[in-house]
Amino acid sequence: MTRMDLLMTNAGIVETIANHIRELAPNSIVIVVTNPLDVMTYVAWKVTGFPRERVMGQAGVLDSIRMRYFVALELGVSVKDVQAMVLGSHGDQMVPLPRYTTVAGVPITELLPPDTIERINDRTRKAGTEIVNLLKIGSAYYAPGAAVVEMVEAIVRDKKRLMPCSVLLKGEYGLSDVFIGVPIILGKNGVEKIVELKLTEEELKALHQSAEEVRKGIADYEAEKAKAAAS
Repeated sequence: MTRMDLLMTNAGIVETIANHIRELAPNSIVIVVTNPLDVMTYVAWKVTGFPRERVMGQAGVLDSIRMRYFVALELGVSVKDVQAMVLGSHGDQMVPLPRYTTVAGVPITELLPPDTIERINDRTRKAGTEIVNLLKIGSAYYAPGAAVVEMVEAIVRDKKRLMPCSVLLKGEYGLSDVFIGVPIILGKNGVEKIVELKLTEEELKALHQSAEEVRKGIADYEAEKAKAAAS
């Protein structure tokens, strides 16, 4: 499949499901896992017509789990003591934040040299491809499944978890009308709050570049839909 074929095939599936959700479960909260994640979350939001608080993509929850594992592996510590923060799109343009990634409260910038941190960042970005190459057939499902469970528990049990998820921004981080991974408080109402971290100029620039990739995907989707409608 070409990238566009994948985009439109998956969009068609998400559209069908989103239509059923709108009709049969109009008060539900939607968690999107399908790739390309941020664009598919946009599709689900647009088709359901739900408020932004009730449509989100998995994004950084999964990516942060992977980064936590890589940090734990590097330092020889329990993954339970590691907290990680990965923002941006779910793909090669994701934005790992070492300053906000800690081991028992200690930032990894105090524990690892810059070249090791960059290696972990790069492996985090490419983890999906690494898993596909190892499996040969199919894609990741263990970690995405665990990430979905964490998100569902946060909603069903109103845990008010701080998690990086793909949500529709309306001015936060200087971005509007785009789904992108940022930290949120997740509870019984869905996205209860979008948390704005203090980012460096370099981190903010990377987040905006990541958002531009998502915008391109959304534009491609809308252009294909318009073309299909006109034909």
